[in-house]
Amino acid sequence: MYLETPKKKVNKSSKEVFDFLNDVKNFETLMPENISKFELINENRFLFALTGMPEIVLQKKQQTPYSQLILGAASDKLPFTLTVDIVSINEHESEVTLSFEGEFNAMMAMMIKSPINNFIGTLSENLSKI
Repeated sequence: MYLETPKKKVNKSSKEVFDFLNDVKNFETLMPENISKFELINENRFLFALTGMPEIVLQKKQQTPYSQLILGAASDKLPFTLTVDIVSINEHESEVTLSFEGEFNAMMAMMIKSPINNFIGTLSENLSKI
């Protein structure tokens, strides 16, 4: 399953956006209103839960300074990645696209597609406000 948000313009340089997201505790400010739990585990890993959903642990998997950050599930039960692509427009603006990719059976994919789409959409929307 692959989901992607539309590009969002952020009034920050690609370095500022990357540095903000590279500090995983900042993801708490991007979370939807229906977050029921957020816990920083270490500098590369955090746990969150949305109302009615199981807890998910995300950790940094890969990074390319100022252009890409890849987070992934820490558990093999639900293997997925959340990729943030950052494109510099100029020294004060950048465009950000979030993409979610995971391997799920058809039933699971059908159940989680809408909540995941809403989740990454909210992250993207909130990112444009940083």
